[in-house]
Amino acid sequence: MIGVSGGLDSAQALLVTAKAVDELSLTRRDILGFSLPGFASSRRTQENAQRLMAALGVTAAEIDIRPSARQMLKDIDHPFARGEAVHDITFENVQAGERTSHLFRLANLHGAIVIGTSDLSELALGYTTYGVGDHMSHYAVNVSVPKTLIRHLVRWSAETGAFGDDARGALRSILDTPISPELVPGSGDVPSQLAEETVGPYELQDFNLYYLSRYGYRPSKVAFLAECAWRTIDAGDWPDWVPAGERREYDLATILKWLELFLVRFFQSSQFKRSAMPNGPKIGSGGSLSPRGDWRAPSDAGARTWVCELHRNVPDPGTAAGRD
Repeated sequence: MIGVSGGLDSAQALLVTAKAVDELSLTRRDILGFSLPGFASSRRTQENAQRLMAALGVTAAEIDIRPSARQMLKDIDHPFARGEAVHDITFENVQAGERTSHLFRLANLHGAIVIGTSDLSELALGYTTYGVGDHMSHYAVNVSVPKTLIRHLVRWSAETGAFGDDARGALRSILDTPISPELVPGSGDVPSQLAEETVGPYELQDFNLYYLSRYGYRPSKVAFLAECAWRTIDAGDWPDWVPAGERREYDLATILKWLELFLVRFFQSSQFKRSAMPNGPKIGSGGSLSPRGDWRAPSDAGARTWVCELHRNVPDPGTAAGRD
């Protein structure tokens, strides 16, 4: 049982599930894929989801969660239920919760397990809806795979034709779709939310996560390494599979901005979600954030120690020392 949004994470989780079923000599029709459109779901992502499920030969269906979400918003007396255009965090989480609630009850009905789609980057940044939301599943296949690696894996699956020509086209469309939770209505097919505007560029945040959690480096050293790696687009060799339009550079001020946000979100505001995360595989050299082995931390910790170390040991980019 899997919810397929038409985005990167659910695409990768669906590919993993399809491959697992193949290895077990089962039929892909045993995979129950559901598209669960809400108030902000775009036509493009819905088409991506349906196209990928059809290409992989899974049992596909669609459930519009808007009626149940409206009922929930009415029950809790949310302003949106009274016709007001209030799109706050409650409005967002009601939709995320309805999606996951449907998947769990469908799993009960069909004797299935819910496959999670949230990735390591989202868990590190707390960019998931806690409990009955995309935070929870029976087994989460992406929990130790960062967003940047998921993008490369999906691109590899597309370019090698690992899942056939029809899947290749669907995956390429998914790769070209902006990363958005699609929980706040936008203008037509243009999303009003872009994830990286909220949590920062995933390539930077995945870099920060790796060196902070895998090596235990101080924030100031991570900032130094990030500036060495990202200060100019011409530094080093880019992998051939990274398109020119995705090759970026960041100055020190930008690096520090997103690193400080990372420190607050990672150490202070999101550990409680990781303390209750579902089981999942450990993949890659970056480890995982499972509280059962890799990352044990108090849910009520603060970020001040790390933020102060960063400010104390990294020159202000506006000073002469910073410019040099």
